[in-house]
Amino acid sequence: MRQPSLIARRVAVASVSLVVVAGAAACGPEDNDAKASGSDSTPHKGGTLTILNRNPQQDFDPARLYTSGGGKVPSLVFRTLTTRNRENGAAGAKVVPDLATDTGRSNKDATVWTYTLKKGLKYEDGTAITSADVKYGIERSFAPELSGGAPYLRDWLVGAADYQGPYKDSKGLASIETPDDLTIVFHLNKPEGEFPYLATQTQFAPVPKAKDTGTKYEEHPVSSGPYKVVKNENDGERLTLERNTYWSASTDVERKAYPDKIDVRSGLDSSVINQRLSASQGADATAITTDTNLGPAELAKVTGDKELAARVGTGHFGYTNYIAFNPKVKPFDDIKVRQAISYAVDRSSVVNAAGGSSLAEAATTYLPSQKSFGYEPYDLFPAGETGNAAKAKELLKEAGYPNGLTVTLTHSNSQDFETSPEIATAVQDALKKAGITVKLQGLEENDYSDTIHDVKTEPGFFLAHWGADWPSGGPFLAPIFDGRQIVKDGANFNTGFLDDKSVNAEIDAINKLTDLDAAAKRWGALDKKIGAQALTVPLFHPVYKRLYGEDVRNIVISDWDGVLDPSQVAVK
Repeated sequence: MRQPSLIARRVAVASVSLVVVAGAAACGPEDNDAKASGSDSTPHKGGTLTILNRNPQQDFDPARLYTSGGGKVPSLVFRTLTTRNRENGAAGAKVVPDLATDTGRSNKDATVWTYTLKKGLKYEDGTAITSADVKYGIERSFAPELSGGAPYLRDWLVGAADYQGPYKDSKGLASIETPDDLTIVFHLNKPEGEFPYLATQTQFAPVPKAKDTGTKYEEHPVSSGPYKVVKNENDGERLTLERNTYWSASTDVERKAYPDKIDVRSGLDSSVINQRLSASQGADATAITTDTNLGPAELAKVTGDKELAARVGTGHFGYTNYIAFNPKVKPFDDIKVRQAISYAVDRSSVVNAAGGSSLAEAATTYLPSQKSFGYEPYDLFPAGETGNAAKAKELLKEAGYPNGLTVTLTHSNSQDFETSPEIATAVQDALKKAGITVKLQGLEENDYSDTIHDVKTEPGFFLAHWGADWPSGGPFLAPIFDGRQIVKDGANFNTGFLDDKSVNAEIDAINKLTDLDAAAKRWGALDKKIGAQALTVPLFHPVYKRLYGEDVRNIVISDWDGVLDPSQVAVK
């Protein structure tokens, strides 16, 4: 996780794939009428599922996909050593076996992980899937021409830092051993108790060397999952998937694979997608979306229609929108100024600016409010619902600003309801009550991203967001608060430049734990410890609302990513 490119790509996924979605999940029967509406008939096999999306499924190659848990459409074609548990709510945040018989067996210090493949696994052409195929699939992800996937393994695997893939180095990585066709062993540079989570990434999908066509592999990747690609038009804009007849449900308890065919249509405007799902005419009656949220205006319309409201799935992805401080820039070098702003924030107005409580939940912790992250509720600078201006003024006076101060808040001009003008204005209005005059500096998306992630240009006060690659505190806290991840000549995400030896040591200690429940508790305690330094002001966690067609059944939305899972859907 210390590779700058890892975090840069991770952020891109969170902000585009899940938040443009919403990037990023808690959906349970208590808040999802969709589950109940699908219970009027037993899910059955057959029919065609249509997926209507904004973003094309580009780079349909397991090496190039950056998808937590195997993604949505990709996970219908690619199986991995482990995967996410395909259940609603918190149960869906657990990692479970996929190609492997278990989630992995580690040595005492979690530096060696061993997996055994299930027997009887086959590709779409009927040939057997072997451990050598998994090893080769991982190794080809190191090839520069196939870059784009999560690069944790370059940092984690012994001898992988400078590896350039099998096309340039046919000897492969000695740190990945395959003593027989069913066994694969990984040797790591350092303890990584969360390796089972990493093994859900699509880089762990098997690729038969004999069928590898390099950069053209994405046109017809060899399926290990329940569906195979029969058509890929315009780089993933139109995908047609049909059954892989050699896939066996007996080796795959996670994917239900009810439809006979899946038709993915992308490049659509979000308003068009929601209109089509709302109308549910023709093929759209058996349609879903995996990347388009209902906006505030659309949600208001849907909420007023009982039939439409019953066709809305609700999800929460582990994602936090927050204010970031650069303590190297005055006056934010004074913790009392940072605390004053923390007290002055009006989270109610921020939530309203993000679309209201149906689309955003107020946050006082950096970690998302889900058990899998180790969430420990705390509010170190209680501002109430509308901000504590009096306490903020008191702290400003102690900091030497009895008459208030003027600061500049940098934000994005992108209309994402996260780091955009609406949120910035809500913060501006709240701080004014505490005697803090806020000037707004809006930047275009690319300029904004480059500015806040460069140590030379990082402003003192700006809006930011973060989402995790998997539902744990590790990929949430370490990139932002581990001092060893400060990047001076590249994309830096430790915006508070925190380099606290005790924090770094605790991150290392937690990474050694293979008991993920025990690790979660430690992540929660660490979150609170870091929060006391007031390097961020958590604002809100997004809530995802998705429409689906009237003839769609078996809705499952997990705490892993908050997105409707097509592997579980049945059509009437």
